[in-house]
Amino acid sequence: MTNRAPVLVSLEEYLTTDYSPDVDYLDGELEDRNVGENDHSYLQRQILVYLIAREKEWDIYAIQEQRVQISRTRYRIPDVCVMAGSRPSEPIFTQPPILCIEVLSPDDRSSRVQRKIDDYLGFGVRSVWVIDPVNRRAWVYTREGITEVKDGVLRAARPGGPEIVVPLHEIL
Repeated sequence: MTNRAPVLVSLEEYLTTDYSPDVDYLDGELEDRNVGENDHSYLQRQILVYLIAREKEWDIYAIQEQRVQISRTRYRIPDVCVMAGSRPSEPIFTQPPILCIEVLSPDDRSSRVQRKIDDYLGFGVRSVWVIDPVNRRAWVYTREGITEVKDGVLRAARPGGPEIVVPLHEIL
């Protein structure tokens, strides 16, 4: 992660500029995302492969690093997000995913991760999974609160559809 001074840009500039890696946009400010380290990338890939293999069964669409418009002036890019149903046609998601997944990196700060979680839940995301690949721990956040995964199984409830269930040993 690059620790740079806040960069202020217009929404139009953000939406028309190619950032590599992509960055979150928060009320005119660009915020770097922690990406690219082996543990982080490996776990992100494992999660995605697991979910994609079950897309038809669960009637979901899983995608990595997809821009999600949280509000008119806030855009987040979850490590992985899951939409109900088939692949959305819009280039930037404007409807809440049913699940956002964040993989922790060594440089992540809890206050910053919590702001992401708050944005997702405030937008209407039903579940947010936060997974620490180094310590092999995971948490599930919902509007009702936070639960550490003690039984080794990540779960995301889904009204009108099957529960999303991912055993940690399958992805870690």
